[in-house]
Amino acid sequence: MMRARGDRAPAFGSDDDGSVMVLTLGYAVLAIVAILICVAATSLYLAQKRLDALADAAALAAADGFELTVVAGEPVATLSDTDVRDQAQLMIDEIGGDAMLVAADTPDGVSARVTVAGAWHPPVVTLFVPDGVALAATATSRTALR
Repeated sequence: MMRARGDRAPAFGSDDDGSVMVLTLGYAVLAIVAILICVAATSLYLAQKRLDALADAAALAAADGFELTVVAGEPVATLSDTDVRDQAQLMIDEIGGDAMLVAADTPDGVSARVTVAGAWHPPVVTLFVPDGVALAATATSRTALR
């Protein structure tokens, strides 16, 4: 069989068969890595928000642990470091999960400052995300009566 004058035989190695499969596989791997990183980042964000909420709840509970006294006919609410720590520890024990109370004190006698700590571990272990991250949150709340 004779070829037409304009037809040429394909050159060796110019066949593109299979290159789409390699690109598709590469993009699929890239997409899976991106999804795993997004899942880990979202999980870390939510863990920090949970710890922030726990610190807020513990500070609020600690600020409500005031001692009410009457001075010159006026009610005065005062906090002590011991009462603040006890109230914050009760709240952490009740809803804290694996979080722990780092510090709880009253800097001025009318507000409670609570610091809690916890750890975050990724939901899916990958090479691109660390195995765990230490988290901490601090919250301050004032007593209702001042």
